[in-house]
Amino acid sequence: MFKPRFFAAVALAFALPAQAQTVALAVDGSWSEFVVDDFSAESGIDPLSWIDDDGSAIAFDFTLSAPAILKVVDAGFSGDSFQVFDNGVALGYTSVGINNYVDGDTPTVIDFNAAWSQTNFSRGLFQLGAGSHNITGLLAVSALDADDQPFNATLGGVALTAVPLPGAAWLMLSGSGLLAAVARRRSA
Repeated sequence: MFKPRFFAAVALAFALPAQAQTVALAVDGSWSEFVVDDFSAESGIDPLSWIDDDGSAIAFDFTLSAPAILKVVDAGFSGDSFQVFDNGVALGYTSVGINNYVDGDTPTVIDFNAAWSQTNFSRGLFQLGAGSHNITGLLAVSALDADDQPFNATLGGVALTAVPLPGAAWLMLSGSGLLAAVARRRSA
């Protein structure tokens, strides 16, 4: 009698969807980290999903009052590429990274700004409109080890930056030019 209940409880635990960790993003350009690790992902989570350090699924939630740019970058070993989703709808893929793993002594890059500045790391820019967003992702292409086998483990970062308003900038520049012309005319 104990065994059927035990197996039913175990089956139910595997059937329940994994709880997602939500992280709020600010529109300040600061990086927030995600991990992909098919060995560490909790049961019920796609093994190529973005996860938190504890193995739970991770989602980046925020509400925008104006358009913003979402930046996504690979780090660790280069050679990974990600598919990015907003509210479950595919936004697209990051660029294809160039695999840099040669042997066990290959250096890794953990600084997201440094990875962003290197062309061998995958990265992507996605313009988002005003409204509520829930950003998730999957590892689409994995870096390869020395035996040309996929690692299926990496880390990456996401950041939000405001979209510059070209109309407002033009208005400010033309206003400044007008003020300069009036000031020059008065001094003449």
